[in-house]
Amino acid sequence: MTPYPADERFRIGIDIGGTFTDFVFYRETENCIRTFKVLSTPSNPAEGVVAGMAMLPQVERATLVHGSTVATNALLERKGAKTAFLTTAGFRDLLLIGRQTRIDMYDLVARRAQPLVPPELCYEITERLDHRGQVITPLNESELDGIIDSLRQQAVEAVAVVLLFSFVNPIHEQAVAQRLREAGWFVTASHEVLPEFREYERASTTVVNAYVSPILNRYLADLDARLPIENFHILQSNGGRMSVVQARTQGVRSIMSGPAGGVVGARYVASQAGYEHLVTFDMGGTSTDVSLVWDSIPVTTETVVDGLPIRVPVIDLHTIGSGGGSVAWVDAGGVLRVGPQSAGAQPGPVCYGQGGLHPTVTDANVVLGRVPADGFLGGTMSLDRTSADAAIRRLGEALGLSSSSGLSIEQVTAQGVLDIVNVQMERALRVMTVERGYDPRDCVLVSFGGAGGVHAAELARHLRIPTVLIPPYAATLSALGMLAADVRWDDVQTIMLPGETAFVELERRAKPLIERGWMVLREQGIDMSRGHVWCELDIRYAGQSFELAVPFTAAFREEFDRIHEARYGYCQPSAPVDIVNLRVRAVGVQEPPPIAKREPASSPDPSSALWTRRPVVFETVVESVPHYRGAALRPGHRLVGPAVVVHDDTTILVGPSDRATVDPVGNLLIEVGTHD
Repeated sequence: MTPYPADERFRIGIDIGGTFTDFVFYRETENCIRTFKVLSTPSNPAEGVVAGMAMLPQVERATLVHGSTVATNALLERKGAKTAFLTTAGFRDLLLIGRQTRIDMYDLVARRAQPLVPPELCYEITERLDHRGQVITPLNESELDGIIDSLRQQAVEAVAVVLLFSFVNPIHEQAVAQRLREAGWFVTASHEVLPEFREYERASTTVVNAYVSPILNRYLADLDARLPIENFHILQSNGGRMSVVQARTQGVRSIMSGPAGGVVGARYVASQAGYEHLVTFDMGGTSTDVSLVWDSIPVTTETVVDGLPIRVPVIDLHTIGSGGGSVAWVDAGGVLRVGPQSAGAQPGPVCYGQGGLHPTVTDANVVLGRVPADGFLGGTMSLDRTSADAAIRRLGEALGLSSSSGLSIEQVTAQGVLDIVNVQMERALRVMTVERGYDPRDCVLVSFGGAGGVHAAELARHLRIPTVLIPPYAATLSALGMLAADVRWDDVQTIMLPGETAFVELERRAKPLIERGWMVLREQGIDMSRGHVWCELDIRYAGQSFELAVPFTAAFREEFDRIHEARYGYCQPSAPVDIVNLRVRAVGVQEPPPIAKREPASSPDPSSALWTRRPVVFETVVESVPHYRGAALRPGHRLVGPAVVVHDDTTILVGPSDRATVDPVGNLLIEVGTHD
C-alpha cells in the first residue's frame, strides 16, 4: 500500500483474543477511527498481528499499544521458560508449602496448583538478613559455583531469586542476580519486581515473572523486527501502558492486559455518555470478563491466576470460561454443560466451517436466528447454518430432548445452551456487584466483545439493570481502550512503621519512590506537564493480617479509620495501627482518540437502516424480527423490540420488551423492559 506522508501520525491498538485479533487504527489528521478483526493464530500469535498490520496503510510514524495474551497463555498452559528458584538456605520448599489456607473450604479432595518450579530446580544459598535488613549470616558466594554448574546441566533458561528480607535490604540479592546474569541467564530478583513483605506471595510473583518474561521477550523481539513501528507499548494489567523495553523484563505486569484494555475502553465510552457507575461485560470467543467501575477503575494487588498469587497491581476483574466459542456438552450424569472448554479460533464453532465438531454458544445463537449466517464479519465470512443445526441436534438427541411448543429439537436444545451460559454470566455479574454490596440497578451495563451484544439485554433484565450501553466499537473496545490508556507505573516498598511515625518521616521514605516514578515517566517520553505521581499508605490495625490503602496525607490515621468503617462497618480510633507499605503511582496522561459525533437522523424512524426481516426464536415463540444495519443507524433513531442490529464485527439483540436509541456518537442505549 502507498505510505502516508512521513509527518503523518497514527495510533494503532491491537488486542489478541482466543478467537480473533482486534485492530483499532486512528488517523489523527482526519479524526478517523477504523476497526477490523482477523482470526487469531494460537500456534504463533505474531502471525495474526502481522497479517492484520498488512491490511493497514504503510505508516512511518505510529504509536502501537498492544494487549498480549502471550504471557497469559504461557502461564495457563504451563509453557513458559524452564525456571529455577534460588532462595535463602532452609526455605527451598517455600513454593511447595505456600499458604495453609484451603482453596475450597468444602472440597475434601481439593487440589492446589502445582508450583511452576519443580523441587529439583529449587536451590538454596547460605545467607541471612534480619527484619531490619542487618546481615546475620554473610552471603556465601562460593556456593554459586556449584549452583551455576547445576543450572547448566539442567538446561535452565530463567532464574527467580528470592532471599529473605531482600525488600528491606537487597544487597545479597543484587550480588546473586548480578553473578547469574553474568553467567548468561534471564534473572528476576524479587526486590526488582515486588519489594514487599509476605515471602510466599513475593516468591510466587517473582517466579511467574521469570517463567513468562523470556517467552514474551522472544515474541516482542519478533514483532519489533517485523513491524516498523516508532513507539511500541504494551498494556499492563493495571490498565496503563508501558514501553516494550520494560515489558521484556516485567512480563508479569501484562498477564491480564487484554481484559484490562476492555475496562479502560468501557470507562472511556461510558464517561463520554455521562455514566460514572458501570458494570463492564466483555464476552469474547473464549471467556467473559466482568468488572465494576464506581467512579474510578478498581485495582487490586490480590490476584490469583491459575492458583498462583500475583501481587502486582491488576484491574479488579472476574473471569469465567464462558464465551461464544464455549463448547456445549453432556456430562457423565447426562446433564447439559457449557464451557469452560472452547473451540477457540481453530477449528472454531461448527458454523465456521473449519472442521469444528462440537456445538458452541455461537452455534446456538445461529440456530435460533439471533446471529445471521450471512452477516458475519461484514459478509466476508459466511456461517454454515446447516452444520450448526446438525451439531446442536446431535447434542439434543444425546440429552434425550424432543421438539416442543412448535420448536424443533435443535431450537429447544439451543435455547437450553443459551439459558445455561446466561446463568453462568449472570452469576459473574452478581459476584462483582451484589456480593460486594453494590446495587446493579444503580449502574449501566456496558457490553462489548464480539459475542456480548446478543446476551447483554437479557442479562440486564435478570439483574434489573435499567440500561445497556453498547458502543459502536463494541467488538474491538479492548483495542480502543489500549489507545485510551495512560502511561502508568506502580511501585511499592514495605516500611513496617508504627502509626505514631511522624509524617515528615513518611515523606522522607517516599522521596526515592517518587523520584523513581518521575524517572520512569521521563524514560517513556512523558512531558512533565502531563505527568502525575501519587502516594498511598497500606495501613492495618495492629494484629490484623491485611491492610487498607489510605491517601498519603498528614491525617492518614483519621482517613484509615474512616475507610475501615466504610468497608467493615466499624473502626477503633484508639487502637494502635501499623503502617505496612508505601505505594507510588506515576501516570503520564495520554489523549484518547476522540469519538466524533455522527450526523443525526432526520426522524426517529430507523427504516432507512432496515436490512431484512427474519424469524428469531425467543424462548418458546418464533417472531419475524427486523434486522438493521448498524452502520446505517444514525443518532436519534429509535428501535422497538424485538430487533437485531448487525454490525460487521458483532450482533446486538434487542428483546421483545426493550427499546433502543442511538446517541450522538453512535452508542446504542437499550432501555431494558421486563418479561411479558
